[in-house]
Amino acid sequence: MKARLSSTLACLGYLILFAFGVAHAQEKPANYPVRPIRIIVGIAPGAGLDATTRAVGQIISDRWGQTVVVDNRPGGGTVIAAELGAQAPPDGYTLLMATDTLALLGAMKRLPFDVRQAFEPIAWATTQPYVLVANQSLPAKTMKDLIALSKAKPNSISYGSSGVGTTLHLGMERLAALTGASLVHVPYKGTAPALLAVMGGEIQILAGSSIATLPHVKSGKLRALGVMGLKRIAAVPELPTVSESAGLPGFKVTNSYGLFAPRGTPRPIILGLNRIVTEGMHAPQMVQKLLNEGSEPGERATPDQLKAQFIRDHAEIQSQVKELSIKLY
Repeated sequence: MKARLSSTLACLGYLILFAFGVAHAQEKPANYPVRPIRIIVGIAPGAGLDATTRAVGQIISDRWGQTVVVDNRPGGGTVIAAELGAQAPPDGYTLLMATDTLALLGAMKRLPFDVRQAFEPIAWATTQPYVLVANQSLPAKTMKDLIALSKAKPNSISYGSSGVGTTLHLGMERLAALTGASLVHVPYKGTAPALLAVMGGEIQILAGSSIATLPHVKSGKLRALGVMGLKRIAAVPELPTVSESAGLPGFKVTNSYGLFAPRGTPRPIILGLNRIVTEGMHAPQMVQKLLNEGSEPGERATPDQLKAQFIRDHAEIQSQVKELSIKLY
């Protein structure tokens, strides 16, 4: 009976996949893809953006039957990856997976081109708040403790980021400016090495994506101080937001992971990728997995809507950078 049930389930699964594949085969752009697709990601393997990139790659591979290779190019606060992505042939075979940092790089003029013109947004894969975590040896148990400790011992608390001029860097500098906290910035080549550094005591605190940090909080390797979004997350409902615990109404540092193509990529390819990535990230099983990790699928939007939002985000970040006087040191 057990063998027969397994056989029946296997056949059912095959039929579902076959029907799904036929439906999506009709949505494939003509003559694409006929060779492996490369997705460049500007961080080292192991962090939230890397994990999401691999999930997106698997969705594309499953739907269209073509190999997707994730190419990790950490360094320069994701500048290296952005330059490679912009310089790639616009044929759909080299894509870029990036965070909100891409708009920040443009606003801070860290790239020799206008990011608003160099890239075409394809789809947002996920969105999630950052979670501020600390080494277990740090005496601070709450955000108020952290702020008070930093003021009592100026420059004694260091925080890590995935590089100078990244979303994390800007967000932590905003937090310091609003609270009067005295914090020292230590940039790394991605969130993964920064996580190792905070767990090893090389730095004291780190703001990382919920996907990257919560597994270490649950295992007891790190202590969570606050969620940097505007609402608590279902994965750790007892953890307050930085906004509520530090008395900063409206304060948030969130991040989205999105897929981009170099300017000039054929429209049918962009539209086809938009459909399958959006559908894949909103599949019920994926949604539940993301919720368990403190994340959620990116909003459903057309490439044109995403482009308009990207331009608005760029303008807002420019204003914040000017206000904080962020230095590229």
